[in-house]
Amino acid sequence: MHHKNILLLARTSRFIERMRELKHALDVSILPTTPETFSQAISSGHDFDLVILDMDGLSQDTLAAVDSYVSDNGFIPTLSIQDESKLSSLRMPAQGRNDFILASAGEAELEVRCALLLWPGEESAPADIVTVDNMAINLATYQVYIDEEPVDLTLMEYSLLSFLATHPSRAYSRETLLHRVWGFEYCGGTRTVDVHIRRVRSKVGPQVAAHIVTVRGVGYLFKL
Repeated sequence: MHHKNILLLARTSRFIERMRELKHALDVSILPTTPETFSQAISSGHDFDLVILDMDGLSQDTLAAVDSYVSDNGFIPTLSIQDESKLSSLRMPAQGRNDFILASAGEAELEVRCALLLWPGEESAPADIVTVDNMAINLATYQVYIDEEPVDLTLMEYSLLSFLATHPSRAYSRETLLHRVWGFEYCGGTRTVDVHIRRVRSKVGPQVAAHIVTVRGVGYLFKL
């Protein structure tokens, strides 16, 4: 999978930190722009492989300008980030490869949705497969296998496991895991993390469970 360029169009800077994480996770370049600087960004000489739209506060004129740009350049894929309270008003382009994600979604889901738009047809490329002992995680299809047999995980169990496995050898607090996996707007307590860790350990078996280490007074770490 070759290097890709992403254009982020947002009225505010609320997702800048998430874009930094995405940049490192997918090894992509991200150029942030605003409605006021959008025309300057698209005339800068850069070729973009994906346009991410933070839909909060974007005007119809701005969205029309985006439509013209993506269609004039071979229908560049777009990913719209929408607040759940405004989901009913979500407007998607009629042509091209496009997707949307809730603003409250976790980092793992954001990474996968971007990867699917950036590398279509490469969902099973080696970079999308994480293997640890007898476990294989397919990051593109949200599937986990133990000894080549599928494991029945919920979406949040999968997201927690895949996040830890793709960020090994670093301890994460329960609060950080809630923020990174469950999303910015999750209001539940940190006990949710402990419950999901127990469920994941029981489902993946003792060999893989041994890699999910409890760090006393901190949280959890995936040890390779």
